[in-house]
Amino acid sequence: MKRFLIFFLLTLTLVMAIASCQTEQIISRGDVIVASKDFTEQDILGELLAQQIEDTTSLKVVRRPRLGGSFVCHQAITAGKIDAYIEYTGTAFAGILKQAVINNPQVVYEKLKQAYAQQFNLEVMPSLGFENTFAIIIRGEDAQRYNIQTLSEATQYTPQWRGGFGYEFLERADGFPGLAKTYNLKFSKSPQIMDLGLIYRALLQKQVDMVAGNSTDGQIARLGLFVLKDDKQYFPPYEATPIVRQATLRKYPQIKVAINQLTGKISADEMRQLNYLVEGELQDIKQVVRDFRKSKGLIKLS
Repeated sequence: MKRFLIFFLLTLTLVMAIASCQTEQIISRGDVIVASKDFTEQDILGELLAQQIEDTTSLKVVRRPRLGGSFVCHQAITAGKIDAYIEYTGTAFAGILKQAVINNPQVVYEKLKQAYAQQFNLEVMPSLGFENTFAIIIRGEDAQRYNIQTLSEATQYTPQWRGGFGYEFLERADGFPGLAKTYNLKFSKSPQIMDLGLIYRALLQKQVDMVAGNSTDGQIARLGLFVLKDDKQYFPPYEATPIVRQATLRKYPQIKVAINQLTGKISADEMRQLNYLVEGELQDIKQVVRDFRKSKGLIKLS
Protein backbone atom coordinates (compact mmCIF):
# COMPACT_ATOMS: atom_id res chain seq x y z
CA MET A 1 0.00 0.00 0.00
CA LYS A 2 2.86 2.31 0.89
CA ARG A 3 4.61 1.61 -2.43
CA PHE A 4 1.37 2.21 -4.31
CA LEU A 5 0.92 5.56 -2.57
CA ILE A 6 4.46 6.63 -3.42
CA PHE A 7 3.95 5.53 -7.04
CA PHE A 8 0.66 7.45 -7.21
CA LEU A 9 2.21 10.63 -5.84
CA LEU A 10 5.16 10.43 -8.24
CA THR A 11 2.81 9.87 -11.18
CA LEU A 12 0.60 12.80 -10.15
CA THR A 13 3.65 15.06 -9.82
CA LEU A 14 4.85 14.03 -13.28
CA VAL A 15 1.43 14.67 -14.85
CA MET A 16 1.21 18.12 -13.24
CA ALA A 17 4.73 18.97 -14.41
CA ILE A 18 3.88 17.96 -17.99
CA ALA A 19 0.67 20.01 -17.89
CA SER A 20 2.60 23.00 -16.57
CA CYS A 21 5.16 22.70 -19.35
CA GLN A 22 2.40 22.46 -21.95
CA THR A 23 0.78 25.60 -20.51
CA GLU A 24 4.09 27.45 -20.66
CA GLN A 25 4.55 26.33 -24.27
CA ILE A 26 1.08 27.62 -25.19
CA ILE A 27 1.78 30.97 -23.56
CA SER A 28 5.25 31.20 -25.15
CA ARG A 29 3.70 30.99 -28.61
CA GLY A 30 2.85 34.66 -28.19
CA ASP A 31 5.31 37.53 -27.98
CA VAL A 32 3.23 39.78 -25.76
CA ILE A 33 0.63 39.04 -23.08
CA VAL A 34 -2.20 41.57 -22.79
CA ALA A 35 -4.53 41.24 -19.80
CA SER A 36 -7.74 42.90 -18.75
CA LYS A 37 -9.67 43.34 -15.53
CA ASP A 38 -12.90 41.57 -14.76
CA PHE A 39 -15.70 43.60 -16.38
CA THR A 40 -17.05 44.27 -19.86
CA GLU A 41 -15.29 47.57 -20.55
CA GLN A 42 -11.97 45.94 -19.77
CA ASP A 43 -12.80 43.04 -22.09
CA ILE A 44 -13.24 45.59 -24.86
CA LEU A 45 -10.12 47.62 -24.02
CA GLY A 46 -7.96 44.52 -23.69
CA GLU A 47 -9.10 43.36 -27.12
CA LEU A 48 -8.49 46.86 -28.51
CA LEU A 49 -4.93 46.80 -27.23
CA ALA A 50 -4.34 43.29 -28.57
CA GLN A 51 -5.77 44.01 -32.03
CA GLN A 52 -3.84 47.26 -32.32
CA ILE A 53 -0.54 45.56 -31.55
CA GLU A 54 -1.18 42.59 -33.83
CA ASP A 55 -2.44 44.71 -36.74
CA THR A 56 0.42 47.22 -36.73
CA THR A 57 3.33 44.92 -35.85
CA SER A 58 4.40 41.36 -36.63
CA LEU A 59 3.97 40.36 -32.98
CA LYS A 60 1.60 37.71 -31.70
CA VAL A 61 -0.51 38.66 -28.68
CA VAL A 62 -1.73 36.26 -26.01
CA ARG A 63 -4.95 37.52 -24.43
CA ARG A 64 -5.61 37.11 -20.71
CA PRO A 65 -9.15 38.47 -20.21
CA ARG A 66 -10.86 38.69 -16.82
CA LEU A 67 -7.57 38.31 -14.99
CA GLY A 68 -8.92 40.06 -11.89
CA GLY A 69 -9.12 43.47 -10.26
CA SER A 70 -6.52 46.23 -10.18
CA PHE A 71 -4.41 44.62 -7.48
CA VAL A 72 -4.28 41.28 -9.30
CA CYS A 73 -3.32 42.90 -12.60
CA HIS A 74 -0.70 45.06 -10.92
CA GLN A 75 0.88 42.06 -9.22
CA ALA A 76 0.88 40.17 -12.49
CA ILE A 77 2.55 42.93 -14.51
CA THR A 78 5.18 43.70 -11.87
CA ALA A 79 5.97 39.98 -11.67
CA GLY A 80 6.41 39.85 -15.45
CA LYS A 81 3.49 37.46 -15.97
CA ILE A 82 1.75 39.92 -18.29
CA ASP A 83 3.09 42.75 -20.43
CA ALA A 84 0.28 45.26 -20.61
CA TYR A 85 -3.23 46.15 -19.47
CA ILE A 86 -5.46 49.22 -19.26
CA GLU A 87 -5.64 50.97 -15.88
CA TYR A 88 -7.42 54.09 -14.65
CA THR A 89 -5.20 56.88 -13.32
CA GLY A 90 -7.13 57.56 -10.10
CA THR A 91 -7.28 53.84 -9.32
CA ALA A 92 -3.53 53.46 -9.69
CA PHE A 93 -2.75 56.68 -7.84
CA ALA A 94 -4.93 56.04 -4.80
CA GLY A 95 -5.25 52.26 -4.84
CA ILE A 96 -1.76 51.14 -5.83
CA LEU A 97 0.41 54.09 -4.76
CA LYS A 98 -1.77 54.84 -1.70
CA GLN A 99 -1.62 58.58 -2.38
CA ALA A 100 -4.11 61.17 -1.19
CA VAL A 101 -6.74 62.16 -3.72
CA ILE A 102 -5.79 64.91 -6.18
CA ASN A 103 -8.49 66.27 -8.49
CA ASN A 104 -6.22 67.67 -11.21
CA PRO A 105 -6.01 65.04 -14.00
CA GLN A 106 -2.68 66.26 -15.41
CA VAL A 107 -1.00 66.35 -11.99
CA VAL A 108 -2.25 62.83 -11.22
CA TYR A 109 -0.97 61.56 -14.58
CA GLU A 110 2.50 63.10 -14.24
CA LYS A 111 2.96 61.87 -10.67
CA LEU A 112 1.71 58.42 -11.63
CA LYS A 113 4.00 58.22 -14.65
CA GLN A 114 7.05 59.15 -12.59
CA ALA A 115 6.25 56.84 -9.67
CA TYR A 116 5.44 53.82 -11.85
CA ALA A 117 8.70 54.21 -13.76
CA GLN A 118 10.81 54.57 -10.62
CA GLN A 119 9.11 52.00 -8.39
CA PHE A 120 7.88 49.34 -10.81
CA ASN A 121 9.70 49.84 -14.14
CA LEU A 122 6.34 50.38 -15.81
CA GLU A 123 5.49 52.83 -18.57
CA VAL A 124 2.28 54.84 -18.16
CA MET A 125 1.15 55.62 -21.70
CA PRO A 126 -1.05 58.60 -22.71
CA SER A 127 -4.79 58.39 -22.04
CA LEU A 128 -7.13 56.72 -24.52
CA GLY A 129 -9.23 59.87 -24.28
CA PHE A 130 -11.96 59.15 -21.75
CA GLU A 131 -12.48 58.98 -18.02
CA ASN A 132 -14.40 56.21 -16.30
CA THR A 133 -15.13 57.35 -12.79
CA PHE A 134 -17.02 55.54 -10.09
CA ALA A 135 -20.74 56.16 -10.40
CA ILE A 136 -22.96 55.91 -7.33
CA ILE A 137 -26.25 54.65 -8.74
CA ILE A 138 -29.82 54.29 -7.53
CA ARG A 139 -33.05 53.29 -9.26
CA GLY A 140 -34.51 56.01 -11.46
CA GLU A 141 -37.87 55.67 -9.74
CA ASP A 142 -36.26 56.42 -6.36
CA ALA A 143 -34.51 59.49 -7.76
CA GLN A 144 -37.88 60.79 -8.97
CA ARG A 145 -39.83 59.80 -5.87
CA TYR A 146 -37.47 61.56 -3.47
CA ASN A 147 -36.32 64.27 -5.92
CA ILE A 148 -32.66 63.26 -5.45
CA GLN A 149 -29.88 64.39 -7.75
CA THR A 150 -26.76 64.47 -5.57
CA LEU A 151 -25.02 62.21 -3.09
CA SER A 152 -25.52 64.81 -0.38
CA GLU A 153 -29.27 64.72 -0.94
CA ALA A 154 -29.31 60.92 -0.85
CA THR A 155 -27.74 60.68 2.60
CA GLN A 156 -31.01 61.56 4.33
CA TYR A 157 -32.53 58.35 2.90
CA THR A 158 -29.61 55.91 3.08
CA PRO A 159 -30.17 54.95 6.76
CA GLN A 160 -33.24 53.05 5.45
CA TRP A 161 -31.42 51.72 2.37
CA ARG A 162 -29.08 48.83 1.66
CA GLY A 163 -25.81 49.25 -0.21
CA GLY A 164 -24.21 46.75 -2.58
CA PHE A 165 -20.59 47.18 -3.69
CA GLY A 166 -17.74 45.21 -5.22
CA TYR A 167 -15.01 43.94 -2.90
CA GLU A 168 -12.40 46.28 -4.37
CA PHE A 169 -14.59 49.35 -3.91
CA LEU A 170 -15.15 48.44 -0.26
CA GLU A 171 -11.41 48.08 0.35
CA ARG A 172 -9.82 50.83 -1.72
CA ALA A 173 -8.65 54.11 -0.24
CA ASP A 174 -10.61 55.98 -2.93
CA GLY A 175 -13.63 53.72 -2.46
CA PHE A 176 -16.36 53.28 0.11
CA PRO A 177 -14.49 54.12 3.37
CA GLY A 178 -13.56 57.61 2.16
CA LEU A 179 -16.90 58.13 0.44
CA ALA A 180 -18.82 57.24 3.60
CA LYS A 181 -16.67 59.63 5.64
CA THR A 182 -16.96 62.49 3.14
CA TYR A 183 -20.75 62.27 2.90
CA ASN A 184 -21.47 60.78 6.35
CA LEU A 185 -23.05 57.90 4.48
CA LYS A 186 -24.89 55.34 6.62
CA PHE A 187 -26.99 52.29 5.66
CA SER A 188 -29.52 50.13 7.46
CA LYS A 189 -26.86 47.39 7.63
CA SER A 190 -23.27 46.86 6.47
CA PRO A 191 -22.98 47.07 2.66
CA GLN A 192 -23.25 43.76 0.85
CA ILE A 193 -20.18 42.52 -1.04
CA MET A 194 -21.30 41.77 -4.60
CA ASP A 195 -19.91 40.53 -7.89
CA LEU A 196 -19.69 43.47 -10.29
CA GLY A 197 -21.69 41.57 -12.87
CA LEU A 198 -24.67 41.28 -10.50
CA ILE A 199 -24.99 44.74 -9.00
CA TYR A 200 -27.51 46.15 -11.49
CA ARG A 201 -29.67 43.06 -11.33
CA ALA A 202 -29.68 43.28 -7.53
CA LEU A 203 -30.59 46.96 -7.74
CA LEU A 204 -33.49 46.34 -10.13
CA GLN A 205 -34.74 43.42 -8.01
CA LYS A 206 -34.60 45.69 -4.95
CA GLN A 207 -32.16 43.48 -3.09
CA VAL A 208 -30.07 46.65 -2.62
CA ASP A 209 -30.87 50.34 -3.07
CA MET A 210 -27.50 51.90 -3.95
CA VAL A 211 -24.52 50.50 -5.86
CA ALA A 212 -21.19 51.66 -7.22
CA GLY A 213 -20.87 51.19 -10.97
CA ASN A 214 -18.85 52.87 -13.68
CA SER A 215 -19.80 56.11 -15.42
CA THR A 216 -19.31 54.53 -18.87
CA ASP A 217 -21.54 51.52 -18.21
CA GLY A 218 -23.81 51.02 -21.20
CA GLN A 219 -26.61 49.59 -19.06
CA ILE A 220 -27.28 52.68 -16.90
CA ALA A 221 -29.63 54.47 -19.30
CA ARG A 222 -31.03 51.24 -20.75
CA LEU A 223 -32.13 50.00 -17.32
CA GLY A 224 -33.57 53.33 -16.18
CA LEU A 225 -30.96 53.87 -13.46
CA PHE A 226 -29.80 57.22 -12.10
CA VAL A 227 -26.24 58.37 -11.38
CA LEU A 228 -25.98 60.61 -8.31
CA LYS A 229 -23.79 63.67 -8.72
CA ASP A 230 -20.59 63.63 -6.68
CA ASP A 231 -21.25 67.17 -5.47
CA LYS A 232 -18.32 67.19 -3.03
CA GLN A 233 -15.92 66.01 -5.76
CA TYR A 234 -14.74 63.06 -3.71
CA PHE A 235 -13.59 60.86 -6.59
CA PRO A 236 -10.26 61.61 -8.32
CA PRO A 237 -9.84 61.58 -12.14
CA TYR A 238 -9.94 58.09 -13.67
CA GLU A 239 -8.48 58.37 -17.18
CA ALA A 240 -8.15 55.08 -19.07
CA THR A 241 -4.42 54.57 -19.63
CA PRO A 242 -2.32 51.70 -21.01
CA ILE A 243 0.30 50.34 -18.59
CA VAL A 244 3.22 48.49 -20.20
CA ARG A 245 6.38 46.87 -18.83
CA GLN A 246 9.44 48.93 -19.76
CA ALA A 247 11.34 45.71 -20.44
CA THR A 248 8.72 44.76 -23.02
CA LEU A 249 8.99 48.16 -24.73
CA ARG A 250 12.78 47.83 -24.89
CA LYS A 251 12.45 44.38 -26.46
CA TYR A 252 9.67 45.42 -28.85
CA PRO A 253 9.85 49.22 -29.36
CA GLN A 254 7.21 48.96 -32.10
CA ILE A 255 4.61 48.36 -29.39
CA LYS A 256 4.95 51.94 -28.16
CA VAL A 257 4.27 53.26 -31.66
CA ALA A 258 1.23 51.00 -31.98
CA ILE A 259 -0.30 51.96 -28.63
CA ASN A 260 0.37 55.67 -29.11
CA GLN A 261 -1.95 55.56 -32.12
CA LEU A 262 -4.80 54.96 -29.66
CA THR A 263 -4.11 58.18 -27.73
CA GLY A 264 -7.27 60.27 -27.39
CA LYS A 265 -9.26 58.02 -29.73
CA ILE A 266 -12.17 57.13 -27.41
CA SER A 267 -14.63 59.57 -25.86
CA ALA A 268 -16.77 58.69 -22.84
CA ASP A 269 -19.87 58.55 -25.07
CA GLU A 270 -18.11 56.20 -27.49
CA MET A 271 -16.99 53.95 -24.66
CA ARG A 272 -20.52 53.88 -23.30
CA GLN A 273 -21.80 52.86 -26.74
CA LEU A 274 -19.19 50.11 -27.08
CA ASN A 275 -20.17 48.76 -23.68
CA TYR A 276 -23.82 48.79 -24.71
CA LEU A 277 -23.14 46.91 -27.96
CA VAL A 278 -21.50 44.11 -25.98
CA GLU A 279 -23.74 44.06 -22.89
CA GLY A 280 -27.04 45.27 -24.32
CA GLU A 281 -26.98 43.81 -27.82
CA LEU A 282 -24.67 40.88 -27.02
CA GLN A 283 -22.44 41.58 -30.01
CA ASP A 284 -19.10 39.80 -30.37
CA ILE A 285 -16.31 41.76 -28.68
CA LYS A 286 -13.74 41.12 -31.39
CA GLN A 287 -16.10 42.40 -34.09
CA VAL A 288 -17.17 45.42 -32.02
CA VAL A 289 -13.53 46.39 -31.54
CA ARG A 290 -12.72 45.74 -35.20
CA ASP A 291 -15.59 47.96 -36.33
CA PHE A 292 -14.54 50.71 -33.93
CA ARG A 293 -10.94 50.62 -35.13
CA LYS A 294 -12.15 50.78 -38.72
CA SER A 295 -14.30 53.84 -37.91
CA LYS A 296 -11.23 55.53 -36.47
CA GLY A 297 -8.99 54.71 -39.41
CA LEU A 298 -6.89 52.33 -37.29
CA ILE A 299 -7.27 49.26 -39.52
CA LYS A 300 -4.12 48.60 -41.51
CA LEU A 301 -4.86 48.42 -45.22
CA SER A 302 -3.33 45.50 -47.09
